[in-house]
Amino acid sequence: MEKKSFVEKYARILVIIAVFCGGASGPLAAKITASALVIGLGRLTVALPFFAVPVLRNREKREAMLKLPRRTVLLCGLTGVFLFLHFFCWFTAVKYANVSAAAVLAAFHPLVVLAITVFIYKKRVSGKAIVAIVIALAAGAYMTCSDLSAFTDGRAIGYILAFLSGVFMGIYFAIGKKAHEGVEGSTYVFLVFLSCWICFVIAVIVTGTPVLGYPATDYLFIVLLAFVCQIGSHAVWNLCLGMVEPLYVSAWESMDPVVSTILAFVLIGQVPTLTEVVCCVIVVAALIMYSRYESEEE
Repeated sequence: MEKKSFVEKYARILVIIAVFCGGASGPLAAKITASALVIGLGRLTVALPFFAVPVLRNREKREAMLKLPRRTVLLCGLTGVFLFLHFFCWFTAVKYANVSAAAVLAAFHPLVVLAITVFIYKKRVSGKAIVAIVIALAAGAYMTCSDLSAFTDGRAIGYILAFLSGVFMGIYFAIGKKAHEGVEGSTYVFLVFLSCWICFVIAVIVTGTPVLGYPATDYLFIVLLAFVCQIGSHAVWNLCLGMVEPLYVSAWESMDPVVSTILAFVLIGQVPTLTEVVCCVIVVAALIMYSRYESEEE
């Protein structure tokens, strides 16, 4: 029997750890004065070499990458495009909306993954797992709707963008699962992040957005985003997509509101309301329920 790699052996645990790393994204981005395009470009520019070097310096991986079917390369590129759209919407959203509420709206992506998994990939999903996802998302929806003042004080645009970031995240996960098939893990991550980086470069050039001249703290937080969130979170998710179902990754990522709420309080002083705390507890409980029933068949 072939010995499992570290990632294969602990994929489900690594996904959960990645959730906690990803939860820092909103609070850190909220502290940066630069635009979403600068944040995304800087984050990818710092992180990309860590994924490019292992692939490009390894002759076997480099040759295997060059021999990939055109369809596979295009799928990896398309996955990177949706990651770009997710980043752009998310980094913009946290500049307008409360981080914890925005994180809840972004966590709606399991519904997108669920729809693609069932209707496009034609895979069966346990009814109990579906119920768990619905409970988690219902709690998140209630938390957001309880803050009706958002629709009168300008935060609505942030909530809309946060929701869109969740939609793009769901598509990114679902397409990524298909794109990952037949592609070695580090090569897949490199291709997806490279595509995403190219999108940011094009967007910055087209819009004429300056990338220099911001406070030193902006660049410090961008570096933190690269190491904690891009490497510690998104890279881990992408590596684990080859070992677990995208619905598992996406559903556990829904715990992001809990982590974001805690870190938003610690880093930027946003105090959660009682409603937010209760809803976050429900989200966690529902996700634990989901992880138990996700692999069951009816």
